Amino acid sequence: MMRLEVPGYSTLAQGSSLDYSFSGTGVNVMSALSRFGHSAYLVSTLPDNPLGEAALAYLRKLGIHTPWVQRGGKYVGQYFLEHGFGARPSRVTYTDRLGSSFNTVAYPETEWGRIADGLDAVHFCGITLAMNDLARMQMKRLAGEVKQRGGIVIFDCNYRPSLWGPDAYGQARPHYTDMLQAADIVFMNEKDAIFTLGMETGECDRIAQLEQLIPQVAREYGIRTIAGTHRQINGDNTHTLTGYIYKTSAGREAQTKAMEAAGGGGFTYSRPLTFPVYDRVGAGDAYASGIIHAELQGYDPEYAVEYAAAAAMLAHTVPGDTPISSESDVVKAMSDRTRDVER
Repeated sequence: MMRLEVPGYSTLAQGSSLDYSFSGTGVNVMSALSRFGHSAYLVSTLPDNPLGEAALAYLRKLGIHTPWVQRGGKYVGQYFLEHGFGARPSRVTYTDRLGSSFNTVAYPETEWGRIADGLDAVHFCGITLAMNDLARMQMKRLAGEVKQRGGIVIFDCNYRPSLWGPDAYGQARPHYTDMLQAADIVFMNEKDAIFTLGMETGECDRIAQLEQLIPQVAREYGIRTIAGTHRQINGDNTHTLTGYIYKTSAGREAQTKAMEAAGGGGFTYSRPLTFPVYDRVGAGDAYASGIIHAELQGYDPEYAVEYAAAAAMLAHTVPGDTPISSESDVVKAMSDRTRDVER
């Protein structure tokens, strides 16, 4: 997608210029994983015009490989970002995403198997599910091909009600169910379980809801890892972020039993991190990237959730959607020390 941003803290009605860049959950996650040392590829369609060339150049600058980005159509999906300040929240306004090349140009059927052959893991985003039937079909097709070959399927629920229209949850639920049935690693919280999946809980506290519903989701869909965050916006405009990870894999049975005996289930939580915010958009993708990196490297849940939370915190400190921190940056941020200028 193309991000069109009003400079500073002006609204669209006040501003007279826009800065642009290219982003999207797939771009953000692949860029972060590339910086963590993985070979990252994007599967997409860009217009065969100068706008598409600019997007390709931007992807390559981020370290993302582009041999599976086909060309066709005329448009790139866009959104406008107004930065919030104080009591006024940031606001995202989507334009005609359905007319983008991604939504109007089908990927050749013969390519899905070839792409899946070269992947250890594939990441999908719930925002893409809100596109159209073509996008949903292609997501499910690639997920199935990767699953069939023993690869890891990753799904971030990332639900956006404004993209689904009337009866939003009812429209989204069957498609989310299909993706969850294919997924090994999922990013979600208790709100996704309650509203998107229609699950019920008698609990009122968010943590209690999380610890009741997430294990049910894992059992019902056979998911080995579920992770997410809780955010609190403080009176001084700082944010406090706490990450969690829930593990169900056989290798974690002993720890899971010990946690269940202590009343906590198979959950591991990060320390709450409190920090000022420069740009919030894309921070969830940074957290997801940290968890994915830790899962692919085989790190234990305690390290994984602290690493991911630190990666998310760093993403709040730079402009733009796309995380730019290296693994060493994240490890340094995991320290409690206040850092001065590095020379």
